[in-house]
Amino acid sequence: MEKDRVRAALLHWYDAHGRTLAWRSPPGAPAPDPYRVWLSEVMLQQTTTPHATPYFERFTARWPTVSDLAVAEDAEVMAAWAGLGYYARARNLLACARAVAERHGGVFPDTEAELLALPGVGAYTAAAVAAIAFGRPSNVVDGNVERVVARLFAVETPLPVAKPELRRLAGRLVDEDRPGDWAQALMDLGATVCRPGRPVCDRCPLPSWCAGFQSGAPERYPVRPAKTARPHRTGVAWVLRDAHGRVGLVQRPEKGLLGGMLGLPTSDWSGTATPPQAPAATGWREAGAVEHVFTHFSLTLTVLEGVGDADLLWTEPEAALKALPTVFRKALERALG
Repeated sequence: MEKDRVRAALLHWYDAHGRTLAWRSPPGAPAPDPYRVWLSEVMLQQTTTPHATPYFERFTARWPTVSDLAVAEDAEVMAAWAGLGYYARARNLLACARAVAERHGGVFPDTEAELLALPGVGAYTAAAVAAIAFGRPSNVVDGNVERVVARLFAVETPLPVAKPELRRLAGRLVDEDRPGDWAQALMDLGATVCRPGRPVCDRCPLPSWCAGFQSGAPERYPVRPAKTARPHRTGVAWVLRDAHGRVGLVQRPEKGLLGGMLGLPTSDWSGTATPPQAPAATGWREAGAVEHVFTHFSLTLTVLEGVGDADLLWTEPEAALKALPTVFRKALERALG
């Protein structure tokens, strides 16, 4: 593949068509604040850009620097994260911010190796921050880049086995020239043109070099194994109100699903035969059920509501709706009618 011509064509396209994003500097402009790059990359893991953007804007308004975030209360950050999912990321976010503040004086290190040494920072995030914030020629490979590379080279190996091969092929296109713009150009091409299922090849700057396009079936790349059925689980969520109309919440254990988040009292979701233990002895009324899909399983949660007293965190309903993760917010909304 003609590396220089491919790079020139894609960077020219990016200069004209790159997305305007809250955390991004325009093509050719000075590099953005490393804090903003890092925060956006953490938020965008398993989350769409439209969904992550308002969270990013709220976080940077409330905690404008990594040092500000480092001294934030855990509960405040977890509540602000509610709705973004994958809550271990929020705990890692705080751990990383505090490490940058304590070990590096509030300044992000500028090499992949040093970034990788920070809590919760993996290979992709380290490469992205190094390239975009510091101009390092790092090999930045996310799902969008994997798809672009799989089509460019018509890689027949199915995912996830193909990941090392795709990373190696992507690395062949990395260069000292505009590494941050190059990484973002690949991401934008995958997000807006080389899309899953239906690539818009007539808008692509790279058809002359794309083996997938020349095959006549670019959409078959990357090759994926047959899907397996997602397991289904069931559970119960209790919405207990006190005499003042407040809702009883619990703090979930630090380890495990939705760790450290506020939640409704709930049964086990593993499908065991053990009868669920209600948080209070009262007359419970069934308010219906809600459905939620996690990465590895789907869940049907039966919602029971009642009035009583228990050793819970009593919270006004409006505040609870803002602080709860999506699955519990759905359950509370169902109980509130």
